[in-house]
Amino acid sequence: MPSTHHSPTARHPRARRLAGLATAALLGLSAMPGWAQQLPPLEQKDSYRVGFAQMESNNPWRIAETQSFRDIAPECNWQLTVTDAAGSAAKQVADVDSMIAQGVDAIFLPPREEKALIPAVMKARAAGIPVFLVDRIVDDEVAKAGEHYVSFLGSDFIEQGRIAAQWLVDNFEGDQAHIIELEGTTGASSANDRKEGFDAVIAEQDNMEIIASQSGDFARDTGRQVMETLLQAHPEVNVVYAHNDEMIIGAIQALELAGRTPGEDVLLVSIDGTRDALQAILDGKLGVSVESSPRFGPMACDVLNRYAAGETIEPWVRVEDRVFTQDNAAEHIDDAY
Repeated sequence: MPSTHHSPTARHPRARRLAGLATAALLGLSAMPGWAQQLPPLEQKDSYRVGFAQMESNNPWRIAETQSFRDIAPECNWQLTVTDAAGSAAKQVADVDSMIAQGVDAIFLPPREEKALIPAVMKARAAGIPVFLVDRIVDDEVAKAGEHYVSFLGSDFIEQGRIAAQWLVDNFEGDQAHIIELEGTTGASSANDRKEGFDAVIAEQDNMEIIASQSGDFARDTGRQVMETLLQAHPEVNVVYAHNDEMIIGAIQALELAGRTPGEDVLLVSIDGTRDALQAILDGKLGVSVESSPRFGPMACDVLNRYAAGETIEPWVRVEDRVFTQDNAAEHIDDAY
């Protein structure tokens, strides 16, 4: 990425906190006395009762994430309990409460919302059960990696947004970009960060403006409905950025129904790297999809085993993501989810 853009880490408090996690991961927890001692211990044994409290199963990304945990469970000799909160933060909290009552050895939690899931994290810690956050974090002003939960396993969402924006900057050929942004779930760390990273880069461009930004809740049909409404209010739109592929597929449907031609008179940018998105790239409708891998199972197994062995776990176990465009979509579509 060109160095002409100032890093959002220098300007945004949340980005600075994520940068702090990254620095701690490089330095090790020894630089932060007392963290490891405050975490619940995990005894080394042949088999573990593991809880995975999924937030919802209404899209390919979440289904692939859950399947990744199911696939790894026999290999890791886990007795795996999987719940589905069906898009409800309150239900997800109740699911974690149930796992605590069942006495699981560890919990992997993708929190639907940053603030709403803090009580669940705190209650598990108080019960002596280590929690590992997966793909999203909770409010790190309140709950901290290495103290209240073991670690965050996931991508750099701010960087994903920056990469998407920089691709747009490099590939937009018009005079003025009128951008509609389809945001993810309100209150979700991934939505907050993908917006932050993207918006920071766009703010530095004289020929680009975000004319509307609204939540599509990471859902295909909601994304379509929101796009239909925003398209009527902003017919001048010529760029759509969605925080995930499900919403961009819905946006494509809305644009085509309105007589627009995605990939020609509207440039589309997204995040996730799903099979449908890669096909849309090959069809010329979607310009780019920044990968956000849902396949956390093997990483979760490794981190749990290292933690049980007494190793210091880095606060942020970072996933390295790829970028899919016309140049490589065909190469990766068979492996996509």
